[in-house]
Amino acid sequence: MTDRVALDVACLSHPGMVRSHNEDSIFVDAGVGMAVLADGMGGYNAGEVASGIAVAVVSNGMLPELQSGRELAKVDVQSGLSHAALLLQQHIAAANKGIYDAAQARPECAGMGTTIVAAVFFGNRVSIGHIGDSRCYRLRGEKFEQLTHDHSLLQEQIDSGQISVEQAKYSLNKNLVTRALGIEAIVPADIAEYRLEPNDIYLLCSDGLTDMVDPDVVQSVVDEQRGELGKAAGQLIELANQNGGRDNISVIIVRVPPEFLPTSGWAQRFLARKKA
Repeated sequence: MTDRVALDVACLSHPGMVRSHNEDSIFVDAGVGMAVLADGMGGYNAGEVASGIAVAVVSNGMLPELQSGRELAKVDVQSGLSHAALLLQQHIAAANKGIYDAAQARPECAGMGTTIVAAVFFGNRVSIGHIGDSRCYRLRGEKFEQLTHDHSLLQEQIDSGQISVEQAKYSLNKNLVTRALGIEAIVPADIAEYRLEPNDIYLLCSDGLTDMVDPDVVQSVVDEQRGELGKAAGQLIELANQNGGRDNISVIIVRVPPEFLPTSGWAQRFLARKKA
């Protein structure tokens, strides 16, 4: 395993104020640079089963590769994707198969599914894969941006111009996803890759947060607590619950230390040698 600087991370999951149990699942490993969040759906606690399978398959499948020191930034000529992006694609597909097969084999789990959003941080890049309406945001400087695009009926209505973003806040079609892990034998994930900058902050969250707290309020909380990610996570959960907490709420917050980036690390070592 190669030497690497760990990410700064904080994560929390809460059942909310209405649900009796939590069907969200999360995983984060600051050392290898991976975060996974899934929001399950289905009766008889099947959503908890689906999200648990998704997070376990993706995290357990990818950890050995991420720990091996393989060149994650190497681009596959045929697909045009980095090795990290291909890993995400491969293991999200494996999670879909695991959930789909379990749903077919267990009557009590019939129809279960889950959203997923996962990120792999490596070198000066981050690969993000997602299915459903769990989201990834980035705070860079003062700019707060949603990097994922919801797979939901509400988003389709916004995209087609049927309703405005403001009208969507009051829509009855929230929580109706158009793509979810485990619902069909093959469900494609959206994969995107972005360049990292020092002190970027990435927020992965379930819709239990975004349905309850406006993005500008989320931005304000994360911005004010840049150096205290645990406090930021706690405040976001608290706000969602204060606003009704109608669903499970999960958040993973990741800050990219300057030393995490390879160029920054080289520059610091160079300056350290000069000072010595």
